[in-house]
Amino acid sequence: MTSTTETSASGPAGEFAGVRVLVTGGTKGIGAAIAIRFAEAGADVVVAARTPVDEPPAGKFVAADLATAEGTADLAARATRLLGGVDVLVNNAGSQTYLPGGALDATDDDWYRDLDTNLMSAVRLDRALLPGMIARHHGVIVHITSGQARLPGAASLPYAAAKAATTVYSKGLANEVGKHGIRVNTVVPGLIETPAVSRRLDRISADSGRDAETARRELIDRVGIPLGHPGRPADVAELVAFLSSDRAAYLTGSQYVVDGGSIPTV
Repeated sequence: MTSTTETSASGPAGEFAGVRVLVTGGTKGIGAAIAIRFAEAGADVVVAARTPVDEPPAGKFVAADLATAEGTADLAARATRLLGGVDVLVNNAGSQTYLPGGALDATDDDWYRDLDTNLMSAVRLDRALLPGMIARHHGVIVHITSGQARLPGAASLPYAAAKAATTVYSKGLANEVGKHGIRVNTVVPGLIETPAVSRRLDRISADSGRDAETARRELIDRVGIPLGHPGRPADVAELVAFLSSDRAAYLTGSQYVVDGGSIPTV
């Protein structure tokens, strides 16, 4: 993938020139940062999300409901037509059912919804795009999970369980497709200051009557971040770019945490 020896702080300049990248959940937050990072390094990018946007953060946009098998199949076909194939797949799409009453309030529909959007969306898209990667004997898949896979909360247990299942699935898939020259890794973000986190802070502030900065500091303290601040979407994007590059040619089947030190190692 690397075609020049010129370097920058984030890796060789143009290292993704000609590389075809699909990023799901790619219109905001972490997904948007990942799409921008690839595009700035020369990649051809398609971003997908359920909600249409007037202007994607990078590349071309495809609307897709990845909670359904039909939506996932349609995305795989359209992305393949737009790009001519997919070399790097970043499974970032997901959603979280909030259960203020705790795990016992989760219905079967809550569980199925979170499993479909967080686990099965990745399983189906991988299954659709892997044959092309196998034929080319090259490809990279990155699954974005969550710190909740290790530190689950009662109000989001279906989401946490789906992300934990994605981690196990990712390892097993890496073992299976490594012989075809395909690498599969998992990225585990901690508290990242995305629009969703900002909305969460606004809700905490409104419910408690405290100002936004106080609510932010209390959330950081509750999460327990040794570096003392949330991460940025760009921090996650940089790790994804590294794992997708030739610099990580011998890395597969592993989890890589970007969390400011907040998630326990065991």
